[in-house]
Amino acid sequence: MKLSAFGEKFAGESGIVALMDDLGEALDENPDMIFMGGGNPGRVPALERAFQRQLEAILADPARRHSLFGAYQSPRGDRHFREQVARFLRRQSGWQLSADNIAISNGSQSGFFVLCNLFAGRMPDGSQRTIHLPLSPEYIGYGDLGLMENFFSATRPTIELLDDKLFKYQVDFTRLHLGDSAGALCVSRPTNPTGNVLTDAEIAHLDDIARAGDIPLIIDGAYGQPFPDILFIPAAAHWNDNTILVLSLSKLGLPGVRTGIIVAHEDIIRAYNNANTIVSLACGNLGPSLTGALFDSGEMLSLTRDHVTPFYRERARQTLHWLRDKLGDLPYRIHRPEGAFFLWLWFPDLPITSAELYRRLKRRGVLVVPGHNFFVGLADDWAHRHQCIRVSYAGDAAAVQRGVEIIGAELARVFAAA
Repeated sequence: MKLSAFGEKFAGESGIVALMDDLGEALDENPDMIFMGGGNPGRVPALERAFQRQLEAILADPARRHSLFGAYQSPRGDRHFREQVARFLRRQSGWQLSADNIAISNGSQSGFFVLCNLFAGRMPDGSQRTIHLPLSPEYIGYGDLGLMENFFSATRPTIELLDDKLFKYQVDFTRLHLGDSAGALCVSRPTNPTGNVLTDAEIAHLDDIARAGDIPLIIDGAYGQPFPDILFIPAAAHWNDNTILVLSLSKLGLPGVRTGIIVAHEDIIRAYNNANTIVSLACGNLGPSLTGALFDSGEMLSLTRDHVTPFYRERARQTLHWLRDKLGDLPYRIHRPEGAFFLWLWFPDLPITSAELYRRLKRRGVLVVPGHNFFVGLADDWAHRHQCIRVSYAGDAAAVQRGVEIIGAELARVFAAA
């Protein structure tokens, strides 16, 4: 089989492929595996009841049932749903936007594939532009989105050491120099994998830099505001006509419906829709059908405020406690948990690589994610990238506790043998 350059790139191995293979193995093939790796959300009963209520109402109505199963939607998404989302965002954030500022994607991953390749890669004049990450480590799924090599660039963060064996990455604005090579800035907020929440001042500064460079600021809000609002510290939602905000229904508890929501200037939405027609033809109906009424009624806000945010805040607190207990006096630091549903562990004196630690833990029945694949856009000469792992606390609490015990035991063995 002779593959094209595209085929060799996208059919090959990558960090996100390995992550999703592990997810499939844990959820489908080896149910005894303790899955603390991927981004599968936890089960929040209030959310499940709300989705069940909506689905039952749809199935009881022949017209709505046919619309769900028997009709193509526009590649930009159902207009009624886009109007519902636009009204919700106007009410909650005061943003002046309409349905024309909204596009729907078949999951935010496919949306990012189109968006990133709209702004970076080979340019009409023969030059090449990158998507610049102001802070890396960043989401593992970005790494292989580009149609060309060296598609991402990044600025190495500063590391602030905090009390209680915590630390925090911060954007190093003294080293953030774009020149003419960047086609867009991109951040996730909260950041996947670390749970870092860029401050309002950092976001405003990045917005200024993007405007000065005449490029958009892309904010990946999969875990952020205004929904699912998995933030544990105060932060204001951000959008304007130079910002592309990408939201998702996945972390609400609907990863299987594959629904992303893109909020952007009308010209960007128009370009995205044209490209998405080629890539996806049409958008799925299930996510919009299940959640449209929740946006209209405002129940989406109460569900996130009263159930989603408290659920993950408590899980973060409990898992941090378990880790501190089991890691004891070992040399470790944990990124301050400010949002999302991961803890990012750093072992400055780790005598093996995080990839080897991942393999050893997998043999013991625990799946985590080794850190090196998250340092998108950075050269491989920073030892720090091989000293970190990402741990999810979204799963069953008893399984997470057992997984922490195994992680602590394996690390004690690793350091004792060094």
